[in-house]
Amino acid sequence: MYFGRRPNSRFLTYIPLLLCFSAAHAQVDTAHRTGGMLLGVQAWTFSRFSALEAIQKVAEAGGTNIEMFPGQQVGNGFPGVGVGPDMSQAATDALKNQLAKYKVNVVAYGVTGIDKNEAGARKLFSWAKSLGIGILNTESTDSIDTIDKMVKEFDIKVGFHNHPRTNDPNYKVWDPNYILQLVKSHDKRIGSCSDIGHWVRSGIKPVDALRILHGRVIGCHLKDLNEFSPGGHDVPFGTGISDIPSVLAELRHQGYQGTLSVEYEYHMEDSIVEVAQCTGFVRGYFVERK
Repeated sequence: MYFGRRPNSRFLTYIPLLLCFSAAHAQVDTAHRTGGMLLGVQAWTFSRFSALEAIQKVAEAGGTNIEMFPGQQVGNGFPGVGVGPDMSQAATDALKNQLAKYKVNVVAYGVTGIDKNEAGARKLFSWAKSLGIGILNTESTDSIDTIDKMVKEFDIKVGFHNHPRTNDPNYKVWDPNYILQLVKSHDKRIGSCSDIGHWVRSGIKPVDALRILHGRVIGCHLKDLNEFSPGGHDVPFGTGISDIPSVLAELRHQGYQGTLSVEYEYHMEDSIVEVAQCTGFVRGYFVERK
């Protein structure tokens, strides 16, 4: 960065970027917390709707934070435009206005690919920073060296997300032990985006996985499933077998301050009441333990 004695065009080009990054950082710092954590909703919960509609539904379900996902159509006059770093300024402004209208903070984005090429990765991180996004969730394990550079440059955390275990021996991120080995020699801002429901579908007890990853949990997709099997589906928190109270207790024990993104993939056309039950359960849990 240039700091000449007198203002010139090179210096002035940095001013909008600095202001943008400063405002974005402030948004993350002031986002509403529950039990010290960023309770919100993963927009995939409302993937049947546009991003603008999803923001409204998050607010109606009692959420104050949202984790957005790549490609969700912005909606409302922006046909074919998906949420991501290629959005136009007009679409970005519409998204920001909707977030402000419903007092919802966008705190995370994923699950997204992260380019191994630094230029491609930098474009994603720059866009995320401009929106105040503090966490990117990915499964791009091959890009970890590039990710290490980006988290230092942008002070944005990255969590490696887990889908369920498959028959493909090359798919390893379902295993918390693999994630720990992957990230342990890298910057502390790199860790796990712990998908509680997918651990259950993989035959893993969520609390056991969280303990393996102690200190390296970056984000969390919070789910309660009706049964301990690959075919389990989401149910309101406290009514399933994921043992959400123990999950919350373990995260609190670890001093976790990341996202608690309710991700509800059942009754997806009309799930606001169930999602509200989930956010209410988490709030109630922490109120009782003040």
